[in-house]
Amino acid sequence: MGEATGETATRTAISGDERPFLPGMSRNWLLPLYDPLTQLLGVRRVYRRLLDQAGVRPGQRVLEIGCGTGNLLLTAKQTQPAATVVGLDPDLPALARAHRKARRRGLAVQLDRGYADELPYADNSVDVVLSSFMLHHVPTDRREPAIREVRRVLRPGGALHLVDIDAAAAPADGWIARRAHRHALPQENVGGGIPDLLRRAGFIDVSETGSDVRRHVGRFTFYRAVA
Repeated sequence: MGEATGETATRTAISGDERPFLPGMSRNWLLPLYDPLTQLLGVRRVYRRLLDQAGVRPGQRVLEIGCGTGNLLLTAKQTQPAATVVGLDPDLPALARAHRKARRRGLAVQLDRGYADELPYADNSVDVVLSSFMLHHVPTDRREPAIREVRRVLRPGGALHLVDIDAAAAPADGWIARRAHRHALPQENVGGGIPDLLRRAGFIDVSETGSDVRRHVGRFTFYRAVA
């Protein structure tokens, strides 16, 4: 996995064919609203909790799958400047926004275009993988391959830290939950579904580390799984 030094690096080459994906705001024209909306909904506090759980250390390589406009990614780099931080997303306009924000803040991160089930990184090359409200965007038939890809790139003892909407919560619990339900929230997000998915992909020490309910967001749950 390449390392950005001095300034943000963005790679647009991907392996495999171009294919459809669900943007973070469901519609491309809504992308400018993404950052203000996440701030309004208090999602940044969710990012902080996920990073506290991950406990990124100096020298570690951190990968965020589905990094979008880079909010979690850049917070990770600000929190631990001595870590190598990489973000991957299929959405080029979102990556362009992440790139501009990184340059404005003087943060050296690597931004790659690609898909979670075809990670363009070597085996055993990452210490920490982050996933925030991304899993329910992955098509059903690519969900387990994506988690297996995460397992492949993680070094032994490395960990995946994941947070996503809880499908057991009623759609009325929050705006994000309602939107997720409209887009066929996966059954993996019900009860023990996500832990089972992680174990099938070869993870050990899989645990649910907490959950919360936030107005307009709905119920969401945090997970940790060790490679």
